[in-house]
Order: sequence, then structure tokens, then C-alpha cells
Amino acid sequence: MESRSKVLVVEDDAGIRQSLFETLTALGFVVGEAAKGEEALLRLRMVTYDAVLLDINMPGMGGKETCSQISQAYPHLPIIMLTVRDEEDDLVEALNAGASDYVTKPFQIRELTARLRAAIRRHRTPPARPNEIRVVGEITLDTNRRRVEKRGKQVHLAPKEYETLRFLIEHAGHAVRHERLLTSIWGPLYGSEREYVRVIINQLRKKIEDDPARPAYILTESHIGYRFRED
Repeated sequence: MESRSKVLVVEDDAGIRQSLFETLTALGFVVGEAAKGEEALLRLRMVTYDAVLLDINMPGMGGKETCSQISQAYPHLPIIMLTVRDEEDDLVEALNAGASDYVTKPFQIRELTARLRAAIRRHRTPPARPNEIRVVGEITLDTNRRRVEKRGKQVHLAPKEYETLRFLIEHAGHAVRHERLLTSIWGPLYGSEREYVRVIINQLRKKIEDDPARPAYILTESHIGYRFRED
């Protein structure tokens, strides 16, 4: 029998937290609760969770700092941020902090649980890839250590930034459509959220390009997607 997925809900609003606990429990999840970031970090040290639902606005240690600390300590653990605003700045901040996804309040529970299940599925069954080192220009990708370097110096990437860069480098020289990037990095539920890809690409260019406005590595294919240059 398949084990029930464990989800940690981190939300300072007791009413929302209780509602999520009852709903997710009824849907078959094992749900842990935390009212603040410090409590969430403590619970993660005691219980192995499959995903985290994390409010972006909390007193004390805020959601972004909590997300950053969780993603550093548990780099493969899916984190879905809950936010009251649907703005690009929130998406940038969530992804930079290491979130896998974000959902805007008020949310539809079907959408939330679908994204939650998709994230857990990808977490439990990561695609098998050979360990290898790829070098393009001054960029080195070490898939064994999940490490990216430029001119021998490590480039620190958020999880989705790393996965996107790895996918583009694996297909260097070929145009990759927006939809293919979305479904490959986030899963089959995604395909129309082009702002996700745009934000990630902008962040990657800031980190690996000498001049992000005139990229030499991550090239735009108009009306199609992006292409990583061939060496």
C-alpha cells in the first residue's frame, strides 16, 4: 500500500491553517502544522515531509527567509508559497528563495492539491540522468554535485534556476519551447505560465551573463522559447 504523503503547513493565520489541515487530511494527506518559520524548521528536523505549504507573509522569521533556510537544508523538498498578491515581484522573490511554485490566496483547493501532488510526484521519482560534467564557454555544469561554475567560481542558483539551466545545457544548440520548459521543469499541469520561465531566465542571465541585456549564453528564440549556445 502506498504511503500517505506528508505535508507541512506553515501559516500564522489559525483559521486558514485549520482549514488546510482539515481539507488536506480529508484528501488523504498526513498534515503537520507550524505557525511560524522557526517552528517549521524545528518540525522538519523531527519529521520527514514530502512537501511544504508556506505563507509568504508571517511575523518573526518571514516566509521568504523560512523558504531560503528550508531550501538550503533540504534542497530537494518541494515548497509551495502561499501569497495574497499575484504579482511578478512575488514570483521572483518566491523562486529566488527556493520555492517550487506559488499559489495566490484565495485559492481553489483543487488547484492547490493538484500542484501539491504534482510536486510530490516529481520529488519522489526524479528522472534518472548520468553524472557528467559539461563545459560551454566559461560555464561548467557538474550534474553529480548539482554545481554550476563560471570561470571556476561557483554560481549559486535556486533549485528551479538550476533545473532550467541544466535542461537548456542538455539541449544546447536547440531551441526549447516555453511549453516544453514548463512541463519538463514543473510538470504536466503547467504549460501556459510563461511568466515562470521569463522570471527564471532573467534571474539566470543576471547570474551567468557578463551583460544580461546582451546575453551570450541563454539566447532568445522569438515567439518560440530559448536556446543555450553551443560551444
